[in-house]
Amino acid sequence: MSDNNYSKNNEPRVRKTFRDDIHQVKIKDDFSGEYEELKEYFLTEDRKEQLKLMSRFKKIYIIPWWLLKSLYFRLTPFRRLLLILGIILLIISSPSNSDSNTQFTTLLSGLTFLFIIALELKDKLLAKTELEEGRAVQKALMPEANPDVAGWDIWLYTKPANDVGGDLLDFLKLSENKICISVGDVAGKGLSAALLMAKLQSTIRAIVPDYNSLMELGEKINRIFCRDSLPKLFASLVYIELDITSGNIKMLNAGHLPPLIIRNDVIEKLKKTSPALGLIPDAIFNEQTADIHSGEYLIIYSDGLTEALDEEGNFFEEKKLMELLSKNSNLSSENLGEKILAEISAFIGKAKTYDDLTIAIIKRIAV
Repeated sequence: MSDNNYSKNNEPRVRKTFRDDIHQVKIKDDFSGEYEELKEYFLTEDRKEQLKLMSRFKKIYIIPWWLLKSLYFRLTPFRRLLLILGIILLIISSPSNSDSNTQFTTLLSGLTFLFIIALELKDKLLAKTELEEGRAVQKALMPEANPDVAGWDIWLYTKPANDVGGDLLDFLKLSENKICISVGDVAGKGLSAALLMAKLQSTIRAIVPDYNSLMELGEKINRIFCRDSLPKLFASLVYIELDITSGNIKMLNAGHLPPLIIRNDVIEKLKKTSPALGLIPDAIFNEQTADIHSGEYLIIYSDGLTEALDEEGNFFEEKKLMELLSKNSNLSSENLGEKILAEISAFIGKAKTYDDLTIAIIKRIAV
């Protein structure tokens, strides 16, 4: 009895929801945004190129026609038949005729379209539920944002562009004096990239304790990735092992953006010395070393940072990042990270986020 009362009292009310929607929705902006997303999703690259050569008048009727065709072919056979039936019923119901048969036909047409929408919404909600469960698993696999490491200030951040992402971020304590951090980017987006990311993370965690040489470790990870990945898919990876006592870092960079070291307000860009994982089965991987002293930072990030797009399609770019870092090289790792996120957010504005964003900032705070 109490359960029934609870669910009844907490059920959304149609009237209140409608009033809230009226206040929240910005008709022009929301319609424009939704329409652009429809075109981005349903139109092929070939058709997008054709549109560039068309007049504005021609686009007015050709785009809806292309969208309708694409929608039609993506429906199941049963739903395609329902759509045709609904259109026929809509056509034969004359707006000038108000007899009961015409009214019934119009009502039946509307109910047919509503039934198709309900079926499509059901599929979407089922898929969304599965993605949310996948996202919950991903979050459980992620390290804490501020790992407690004596003498070091570490901030780790990752945010997927969609429900699940293909960026890798991991932290592992190898011994009392040694930790490792992995940052990677699996090609592609969505569920396939997320599954490969989870596979890569589990592979690294499983075999890292068995290797002292990062060259041999990289070769082993690459062979496993080539064996288990899909054709033409690859992943970039920065893997570091940090001796927390000496500040010495051993690093493997497999096709990833070069990490940055900030020393005395000077930004040093480390090299990318090895190919991405999955491209060459017998690739050679090189180990790099660096020393981090008190007050210095090591920053690793994914291309979701420098390739963030604003509303005009411009990239954030590495230059803006360098300027931001040079002006804020005395902050804590977390404060610096939040400064970067705020700058990215202001740059993107209302534009859609297209790529996952991952940042790892490691700062030494004691000699």
